[in-house]
Amino acid sequence: MEAAHTNSGIFQNEQSEVHNGVLTTERFAQMFDTYYKRVYKYICYRINNHYAAEDLCSQVFEAVISKYDSFSPEKSNFEVWLFAIARNSVADYFRMQKRRADFSLNSILNRVFPKPSPEDIVIRDDNHRALFKALAKLNDKERHIIAMKYAAGLKNSEIAELMGVSGSNIGVVLYRSLKKLHKELDLEEVDYES
Repeated sequence: MEAAHTNSGIFQNEQSEVHNGVLTTERFAQMFDTYYKRVYKYICYRINNHYAAEDLCSQVFEAVISKYDSFSPEKSNFEVWLFAIARNSVADYFRMQKRRADFSLNSILNRVFPKPSPEDIVIRDDNHRALFKALAKLNDKERHIIAMKYAAGLKNSEIAELMGVSGSNIGVVLYRSLKKLHKELDLEEVDYES
């Protein structure tokens, strides 16, 4: 898995400015360009449905527009606030669906890597089948933290702020989750070779 590239410099400077609660068209356009892909990847990673992810992503940005006057740079940085909205949207989606969804990295990889060759598809599917199987064995909290870290590209401290735990707790959960994944992948490789 590869961490999403972060380009949040536009809104980190905003922390020092006086926040007047007004979202201009230019500011929204900058914010949208900066964060859309990351928010979309996070949502897609969590729900494994491109169409629903697009809808939820648009709902997130609609919420940003309607709730921007409640954003306070003193309470948290913009990125944390934005991903809290995204996280709540995903939770609402699951509540409405009343079912648990397994997330898939295939959907994200299809968006990131354009039209691979048939050979590449076979190799990638073989390589990732074990990963998907291992990810499914993690609990919801572990999958959520991995999604926030690797799909959304958030820092441990930002994830901790969103989840209301310490940054070291997030680091420990990530370490243990990745260790579980490695163990499961090693077991899968042994089974595959037999």
